Amino acid sequence: VSQTYSFAQVGAETQTQTSLAHSRVIGMLKSLAQKQHSVALAQLASRVAAIAKYGSTNGDDPFAKVKSLIEDMIAKLEREAQAEADEKAYCDEQMAKTETKKGELEDDIAK
Repeated sequence: VSQTYSFAQVGAETQTQTSLAHSRVIGMLKSLAQKQHSVALAQLASRVAAIAKYGSTNGDDPFAKVKSLIEDMIAKLEREAQAEADEKAYCDEQMAKTETKKGELEDDIAK
């Protein structure tokens, strides 16, 4: 049995699939934000929801902005992780110097 579809039906089906994909992405981000207790991920989910609702009306790729937001978030998290690693390395170095100096002073007091 052959079935024909109108242009409106095909367009509505594509729009429904896109809406479903957006909903899944937003749901995943919200779930991850709750699990990780991350305000940044919750904000990202809100931005993605806004883009999904308002940003794809002119026919642009609806996921281009979403992909950009996620890439920006990853870059930000990587910068923060590097800054924390640098700070920890500095603190570890200073603690080692302090422990060495403390040992020397304790030896001086013991004499």
